[in-house]
Amino acid sequence: MNVMQLRWNELADVKRELAARDWFPGTSGNLSIKVDDEFFLVTASGKDKRKETDEDFLLVSADGSAVEGFAGKPSAETLLHVEVYGKTNAGCSLHVHTVDNNVISELYGEAGEVTFTGQEIIKAFGVWEENASVTIPIIPNHADIPALAKEFSRYVSEDAGAVLIRNHGITAWGRDAFEAKKFLEAYEFLFSWHIKLLMLKGR
Repeated sequence: MNVMQLRWNELADVKRELAARDWFPGTSGNLSIKVDDEFFLVTASGKDKRKETDEDFLLVSADGSAVEGFAGKPSAETLLHVEVYGKTNAGCSLHVHTVDNNVISELYGEAGEVTFTGQEIIKAFGVWEENASVTIPIIPNHADIPALAKEFSRYVSEDAGAVLIRNHGITAWGRDAFEAKKFLEAYEFLFSWHIKLLMLKGR
């Protein structure tokens, strides 16, 4: 099995798991995985990601241009993945829209970030200090994708990380699919926990 097929299968496994969580409402979301320094696979635009077909992903070049021989067109937000792979050594980038990440992004959108403190799951980010904190930036949801990618790029510097787009979704990335999914799951846990805590406190 060649490298591209291995990466295809790896990304398909991630898509299957996230779809089971219902994290792709209304065909939203996009996923990608690096094949090598010149190419990566990205989800096809407008497809129901709960279904599995031979046309789920397309091969694109490092600048996001589609490679001939693949059906459909790349996700409209492929440029965000281009920024991740162009600026870091990440190997996988995941973008999902959930109610929780949209609520958090609206609650703290004006502040431009949100910080979580004291939760055990923060260890998923490699932060092991007692009473540790983790902060995720929140950027405006520019309708123009190049403008969105430019804003997003300001917060892309590490090989693993995440950015919230206000009233849109979260993009999380890591050195491989395992790490990207770990970051995504940990942030979604924090979002859900924080919202429930605010509700119980009667904010």
